[in-house]
Amino acid sequence: MKYKHLFFDLDHTLWDFEMNAKETLFDLYELHALDKKGIPDFETFFTKYSIHNEKLWDKYTKGLIKQDELRWKRMWLTLLDFKIGDEILSKQLSVEFLERLPFKKNLFPYTFEILNYLKDKNYVMHLVTNGFENVQHNKLHHSNLKGYFAEVITSEASNSLKPNKEIFEYAIKKSGADIKESIMIGDNLDADIQGGINAGMDTIFVNHLNIEPHIKATYEIKHLKELEAIL
Repeated sequence: MKYKHLFFDLDHTLWDFEMNAKETLFDLYELHALDKKGIPDFETFFTKYSIHNEKLWDKYTKGLIKQDELRWKRMWLTLLDFKIGDEILSKQLSVEFLERLPFKKNLFPYTFEILNYLKDKNYVMHLVTNGFENVQHNKLHHSNLKGYFAEVITSEASNSLKPNKEIFEYAIKKSGADIKESIMIGDNLDADIQGGINAGMDTIFVNHLNIEPHIKATYEIKHLKELEAIL
């Protein structure tokens, strides 16, 4: 085998962050009766949240803001869109979102099948994620993914963020892998694919959304099952 160590991204690659976040936010929308606080419908609330979350995550991955700011400001800015200037509520929603989110279990189609396939072929699998340490480990536990990965490398533990090469160097060292026998698998061109390239690693772009890539990965797939043709 050309590769021995497979480094996966988690959110949006295996764990369906969009669906899980939407379910969690709906729980909070109902629990806090946000429809009675000036947010007329959930879909609009979720759309606004998604826009702010994406912008703030981009700033976070570029090192422009800290974790705490990302966590509560996505709620704060969403509430402001509905003219709700309630900082206490936004921080409460932020805490409850991260408490509830890891219990959601939605994965992309064929996740367990491909992980079992790769495990049976004796690949050593790891995770490299920009997510928060406790949150990511809880996601793995509740979605029954924990047992598939030898090492789980988070930005928090490594003190670095994808696409910086330092997080990949930390992952290679911690896993005892050889960079030439390793490959990065993820959905985010700027974090996962460019990050893998920065570290000198081959890459697989999981193009779930069928977008036109602006960075060229070693391989590109549109469904997890297609990994069988590569690995």
